[in-house]
Amino acid sequence: MDGREAYEAVTWALEAGYRHIDSAEWYKNERAVGTAIQHFLAAHALPRSAVFYATKLKLNAGYAAASAAIARSVDECGLGYVDLYLVHGPLGGPQMRRESWRACVDAKKKGLVKSIGVSTFGVRHLREILELGSESEVPAVHQIDLHPFMARREIVALCQEHGILLEAWAPLVRALRFEDPTLTAIAEKHRKEPAQILLRYSLQKGYVPLPKSASRKRIVANTHIFDFALAPDEMGALDALDEHLVTDWDPTECD
Repeated sequence: MDGREAYEAVTWALEAGYRHIDSAEWYKNERAVGTAIQHFLAAHALPRSAVFYATKLKLNAGYAAASAAIARSVDECGLGYVDLYLVHGPLGGPQMRRESWRACVDAKKKGLVKSIGVSTFGVRHLREILELGSESEVPAVHQIDLHPFMARREIVALCQEHGILLEAWAPLVRALRFEDPTLTAIAEKHRKEPAQILLRYSLQKGYVPLPKSASRKRIVANTHIFDFALAPDEMGALDALDEHLVTDWDPTECD
């Protein structure tokens, strides 16, 4: 989403109680998203710290390029700093990934960003960062597509071993499996929508789900997930749906 659509979606989300907004250089909406956050904070006399804003590095093209991109993203959003900055993907090779990560570490030291992490990294890419040792730091977050149809068990286990919080960027499976019999049966039992079951699943797995919607009605509906819980057998049934479903891109095996 960009322009007015992004501005409206963020505004509706904030009005509905959302406090974590995810953007990226790649999305070309950092300014619209940042403006919506600023206007909401001003309208409600809230401090900047009331909203958690995340954005991401588009390309791994060297330390200088990454540093410039981070500064540009901070300027684009107009929020003074970024709460979470992620390396958007592993493309570019080991050296470029290391340089991007070093730029993130330095940006955190300068106060441009509060926390740093990665997105769509495979196990090998994660180990590269983890093996940098005391000269670096462990990613706070790994944002990747996670849902019952894409379990990524090896990546999840490695992140949990090192205390890396997992964010699910496609928790709703892009609506590709809303008609799945197991999912619909659980939804009917709880008198919920499939999307709400998927979000509840994500929360109970300990993930941070990041649902995307340009519909005010769906944005609000996605918050109605705190008045029920999935039973262990239901969680198990959803876990069994794993089919390594790629809904967008999957660079986890790249060089």
